[in-house]
Amino acid sequence: MGDKIKYSIKNVHYAPFTSGSTTEYETPKKMPGAVALSLEPTGESTPFYADGMVYFRAVSNTGYEAELEIAYVPADFLKDIFEYTEDETTKVLTENANKISKPFALLCEEDGDETGTKFAFYKCTATRPKRNLKTKEENIEAQTQTMSIQIEPMENGDVYSMTQSTTPAETLQNWYNKVFKKGEVA
Repeated sequence: MGDKIKYSIKNVHYAPFTSGSTTEYETPKKMPGAVALSLEPTGESTPFYADGMVYFRAVSNTGYEAELEIAYVPADFLKDIFEYTEDETTKVLTENANKISKPFALLCEEDGDETGTKFAFYKCTATRPKRNLKTKEENIEAQTQTMSIQIEPMENGDVYSMTQSTTPAETLQNWYNKVFKKGEVA
């Protein structure tokens, strides 16, 4: 059968494109602490009128605008994607305004009542994470970080892949070892 309900995001990973490539990725790295991922489809709906009515409607798919809320963005992500530099002696990270965000694949999993679903979003770019710093009061309230992520189609048109209840166990087990590509066996 399949899931009747979906809940809870987990197992967020990212995989930068390998140097100079637009189709090959480095090994995925875990980003613990996922709180939420929201996806808003982007594209246009353009009507063509003839015979006094909408004769044809062209609908484009330009991917998604996403928001990823996470407990804390790891230093590896800041270095790999935003090219923060780390001083070898002091271990202090420095952001440089002249660096450009690198593209990456985003992998994650959504729990379900039966099998859940694993996702691979292929061409992502992110904005620097938003931070909220707040004083501690009677109760400690966790402060999260949020990044806007643009998910665009690859040159071949692929935007993302997702598993189903019929996906073979081997594919599911290897999902975070390498970015899944259509037609490749896990």
